[in-house]
Amino acid sequence: MTLSPCPPLGDDQWPEPIEDLRSGFAGQLNVYRTMAHNPALLRAWAPLRQHLVKDSALGPQRSEVVILRTGHRLGSHYEWAHHVSRARQLGFTNERIRAIAAMPDGEDGLIVRAVDAIFDQHYIPPELERELAHTIGQEAVFDLIATVGFYIVLGGILMTYETPVDDAIAAELERNPI
Repeated sequence: MTLSPCPPLGDDQWPEPIEDLRSGFAGQLNVYRTMAHNPALLRAWAPLRQHLVKDSALGPQRSEVVILRTGHRLGSHYEWAHHVSRARQLGFTNERIRAIAAMPDGEDGLIVRAVDAIFDQHYIPPELERELAHTIGQEAVFDLIATVGFYIVLGGILMTYETPVDDAIAAELERNPI
């Protein structure tokens, strides 16, 4: 097992320039405790995170479909695990979550195809974009593209630095695996 050069920072190691973020979202999860090795990045990340995670035109359910598929495509165990938990809190069944990792029908399938297009072609082709815009709205299409990019960056950080899944999420998935 490789030891990460940038493990999640403990409270005693937390950088002074972002002390105000520690009691909020940044201090709650290992992903942000890992990002705290670069305080300026974490500070800049906060407003985009707020928009994509809390205020997205996608809404919470569609956002989770995007994030789950992105985590699956990346092979990011951390993102997959955390968003399985979040999806369950939103009422997703294990069957729906498994389908997102495969190829679901309906609107979930449309969203999954868009995520896959970004991974495979680096953009959403015009016909698929039109169908998405008609179904979820133009602003939501922009937020879908931005969410995929956001989580590709997060997944890259997490996998590069071997960030461990937070204990509560790991315990939940051990009790109730997908």
